[in-house]
Order: sequence, then structure tokens, then C-alpha cells
Amino acid sequence: MRAVLVCLLLGLAGCASKNEVAPAPGGQVLFEGARLIDGNGGAAIEDSAFLIENNKFTMVGKKGQVQAPAGTARVDLTGKTVMPALIDTHTHLGWAIIKTGAMGADTYSKENLIDHLHRLAYYGVAATQSMGIDPGEAAYQVRAEPIPDAALFRTSGRGMGRPKAGPGREYWQPVAYGIDTEDQGRKAVQELAAKKVSWVKIWVDDRNGTVPKLTPPLYRAIIDEAHKHDLRVVAHIYYLADAKELLRAGIDGFAHLVRDKDIDDEFVRMMKERPNVFVMPNLPDIGTAFQDPEWVKTVSETVPPAEVKKMQDALTRRSPDAVKKAQDFFDLQARNLKRLNDAGVRIGFGTDSSTAVGWNDHEELADMVTAGMTPAQVIVAASKTSAGILKLDQLGTVEAGKSADFIVLDANPLDNIANSRRIAKVYLRGKEVDRAALKQDFMK
Repeated sequence: MRAVLVCLLLGLAGCASKNEVAPAPGGQVLFEGARLIDGNGGAAIEDSAFLIENNKFTMVGKKGQVQAPAGTARVDLTGKTVMPALIDTHTHLGWAIIKTGAMGADTYSKENLIDHLHRLAYYGVAATQSMGIDPGEAAYQVRAEPIPDAALFRTSGRGMGRPKAGPGREYWQPVAYGIDTEDQGRKAVQELAAKKVSWVKIWVDDRNGTVPKLTPPLYRAIIDEAHKHDLRVVAHIYYLADAKELLRAGIDGFAHLVRDKDIDDEFVRMMKERPNVFVMPNLPDIGTAFQDPEWVKTVSETVPPAEVKKMQDALTRRSPDAVKKAQDFFDLQARNLKRLNDAGVRIGFGTDSSTAVGWNDHEELADMVTAGMTPAQVIVAASKTSAGILKLDQLGTVEAGKSADFIVLDANPLDNIANSRRIAKVYLRGKEVDRAALKQDFMK
């Protein structure tokens, strides 16, 4: 619902910024004085220092203990907090407008995709995974050519469901594979394997009883064929019964939490028996963020005031029943997330955003804390764990040998996760993102 609301009101289709901050003289930069949250889940390093060379962290430690060569450029971050850049494992990028039940096939473009990656970078997202509705070749072209001031891009290409059983019903077939037989599922996997997708996305959901689901024989064949090609399979789910059956079939990850009821002991046990299976929560919007002036300020950095007002107005027009329904739906999933997290299940981070405006990521961080995770746990989920889920070993933590992708904040998110949005600077691949130039482009 969050993604649909944003898509309906914004219809974002901007273009890439051509501005890029020049690298520091000598190629080496020493950052000193910040509180450092390294993404590993331990205590923050107060008064830290870290050295960057050739776009990578080369030394990380306390100020005074990290020795830099003569002539190294220095950046004073006293009073700031540094954390790893975020990894959003579940987005749907490149679409300008998505309407309920009708997705215009002509609204997907490479230009939209690049714009969305810039918006993610603006808000401190280092990489993202687009989940199953990437038609044509544009997604693979962008994946192959990292863009300055933009998040890295990964794709699962075209996902799989029953014919005309997904979002944008009449455009479903060209966007995703419609599967009616096991042979069709295996052939689709083979085509995706040739494209070297990150994983295979499947939809196992009847959309509130309105469409047919992938049946167990169909998704078992897809999972079997994917594993033969060393590909993982991630399932969009809704029902607890389906989640259990998918685990028995060898599923590798879930693109949503169970959403029909509270999870039970059997499901928790099954998840604990499969420690490599991951969950991307994608908690639902409850519509209260725009009552917070500070949150409105965050959104307004990249969204014109008139569009922000439309969002606020749409939320205030909701009936009391709709408000209660949204809260109950959130509370159910929050309970399920807390129980899985308490059990030690592998929790990743994703927004299910269709316009990738970036501020959704910081809303998701806050929602996960509301659900019962600590700020430290959420930061690990959104950095180290999600980098591991996407097999982006160069990302996710601030430590020697990793890509220099980090966010400089004006306040400590361990005290209040809302401080994650108080962004002073973003660095991706060792270079400062030109947020001022991006913002100017977004507001055109």
C-alpha cells in the first residue's frame, strides 16, 4: 500500500544527475572524530578514525591509532555519527506510474530506473535488488554499468506466477512469466540463469482469493531447477500454510512476512532448522508518518511541496475503519517479525518500494524498531545481513578491505532510529554523493 500510494501521487520519471564529486587529492582520505557504527553489531567506536584509499576502507580504529601517510587529506567528523550505507533487498524499480489493477507497460524505462537509483543514493542506500518485474534489457544494462551518485543495481529479472495473477493484471504476461506447467517453470528458470539473475522470484499468493496461486508441484519444479543452476528462489507469500510448504520444498527466502495470522511454534522451528533461509519483512505503512513534521521535512527534500500535501490529504481522508485495519495489519506483522528475530532467524531489509524515493528506507528502519527490534539489530539487518543476502561481500560494514560506502549523520541512530534520516553526507564507492545536485534535479 505504501508503494502504491507513492506511485499514484508522484509518478516519478526524472533523469540522472551528471554531477560527480572529484576524488580527494592523492587518493587517500582520513576521516576522524565520528562515532562509528561499523555494522557488525558491536559497540560503536567513539572518536573513531578510518582511512580510505582507492575507494576502499584500508584502516579502521580509534583516532590517534590510525596512522595515515604524509599528505593524506583529512576530514573532521567530530560530533557526527557514521554508519554503513543501507542495502535495500526488495524494490520494484523503473516504473513511472503504477495503478491498482493496471500497470502501463510503456511507463517502464531505463531513465526511470536511473532516477530511482539516484534517489536511493541520496538517502544513503548503497545497493538494491529489483524483485521480478523488470522487462526487457534495460535492467541488465544498468546492472553492468554502475552509475556515479547512484545505488548499485541487482535484478531478479522477470518473476514467476500464474498467468495474469500478479500486480498490473493485464500487463502481467510481458512483465513476469505466467506458469501453468512444470516444464514452463523449468524453461523460465533456464532463461533467467542465462541472464545471471541474483535469484528467482515467485509469487505464491491468491491476492485475497481473486487469482490462482502457484501450486506446490509448480513451485517445487521451479525450486528444483533453480538449485540445479545454483540459483536461489525467493517467494512472495501471504499465508502461513504456504510458507510452511515452501520451506518443505526448499525455498531460500521470503519476500514478505506471514500476513494472515500469527506464526506458530512449528513455523519458528522450521525456520530455525534452516538458518540460511532469510526474511525481508517489508512492514506495511500505517499512515502516521506524515503527522510528524520532522518526517515531512525529510520527504520534502526530494518531493515538491504540492505532492507532499497530496500524500497528507490522502491519508487524512481515510475512514476510522481503514485506519484501524491498517494498524491491525501492521501489528500482526510486527508480532511475527519480533518472534522471528527473537528466535535468531536471518532478518534482512527491504521496502517493496515501486518508486524507490529513498525515504521509504528510513521509514522501514523505524517500523522495524517499532516492531520490537533494537536500533542496533535493525542497522545490522539493513547493512551487513542484507549485503550477505545479496552476496555483495564488498558492502555492508565499515572495515578494512570493504568498499567505502557510508552515511554521515548529525545524530546517533542507536539513541533514536529516526536519527538515520538526519543525513549530513553520503559516500558511495569512496566518493561523496553530490546530494545538492541530485536534489536540484529531483525538484525540477
